[in-house]
Amino acid sequence: MPIMRAKLQVREVTKGAGYEQLKMNAVAKSTAYPKDGTDEDNTFARWSPQADFSITINNPALHGKFNVGDKFYVDFTAVPKPEAAT
Repeated sequence: MPIMRAKLQVREVTKGAGYEQLKMNAVAKSTAYPKDGTDEDNTFARWSPQADFSITINNPALHGKFNVGDKFYVDFTAVPKPEAAT
């Protein structure tokens, strides 16, 4: 089960020979948020106002799947620690 969910937006896609590099940041206000606070980006920005994420993708099946402005949920799930050897 995820211990945290972030919402990130693609800000840059760099295409190279056999790879794509994505740079993403936390969602933030691009226009005025509704005064009633109902905008989901507003909710995410309140609790995780700053994030930078960069990833290089070598899998050709994923190339072209990410575009500037696209938004994604990113779930953080802890990896179970291996049991100590006895």
